[in-house]
Amino acid sequence: MTGLSTPAPARTTAGRGPGATGRGRRRGGPYRWSARAFSLPAILFVAVLLYLPFLWTAAISFTEYDGLGSPEWVGWANYTEMFADPNFTTSMRNTLMWVVGTITVPVGLGLLIAVLTHDMRFGAWFRLPFLLTYAVSPVAVGVVWTFVLQNGGGLSQALDGLGLPGADSRWLLDEPLNTLMMIGAWAWQQTGVNALLFVIGLQSIPKEPLEAARLDGASGWRMFRHMLWPMLRPLTTVVVGLALVASLKTFDIVMAMTEGGPGRNSETLALTMYREAFVSSAYGAGSAVALFLTVVTLVAAITYLRRQLSTKHEI
Repeated sequence: MTGLSTPAPARTTAGRGPGATGRGRRRGGPYRWSARAFSLPAILFVAVLLYLPFLWTAAISFTEYDGLGSPEWVGWANYTEMFADPNFTTSMRNTLMWVVGTITVPVGLGLLIAVLTHDMRFGAWFRLPFLLTYAVSPVAVGVVWTFVLQNGGGLSQALDGLGLPGADSRWLLDEPLNTLMMIGAWAWQQTGVNALLFVIGLQSIPKEPLEAARLDGASGWRMFRHMLWPMLRPLTTVVVGLALVASLKTFDIVMAMTEGGPGRNSETLALTMYREAFVSSAYGAGSAVALFLTVVTLVAAITYLRRQLSTKHEI
């Protein structure tokens, strides 16, 4: 029949033999090596500025070294002394307080501000004062809040003028009150950017499920718990992860406000590392603290992210 056309025979690779596949691999080889060559500068950059210093720090942590002469191998002595030092125990306690406070206060307040203002008229203007503080450096935040919280400072004078208790409190001298006050200063700076991130997440949520939930009578807390919060979980994982890493390496605001004092009762692990290495010139002991802090940060971040990702897959 002239109205029908004979279909063309399907192409097959059965008769090509191994030579064709080999030629394909040979053609792809130079391209793969070209891609690797382009990535080589980035790999070298990371290796020189990150991996090699880490390995050097790990090696120095097993030595006694003051920056002059040659390091003297002492084995695990730096780590033994580190864990036996009561100041190190205080640093770990303060760092744990920073972890809990940094995750709960600025992240929680940022989420609250975002939920309350994302559908509000002129909501961006309500969020602006909180966001402006993020432009201030942590050192400047520490200096400003030191004037507020020092003995006879702005907070004590305000409480005394209003006749409220607490005017004679030593906000930056007594532990753990000084750490709590510094966490409050950090939250003052970080809440705005967390609110902005959560607003971006809220704006990316599809409107249809929310409208359907409203038609079913959901509102207020029920809407947040059953609709908004589950949809914000991926973004919350990122925000909490960033807050977790930042809290473990807290240094600048503590250095600006108390320098780890009085004595060493408000030190964090990062400040202990700085004091041992650059103040006492005990680079071996400082490297031991640095390696311990690095391992703790990596373990905490990986554990948190794996748990969150596994929960997401289960859902």
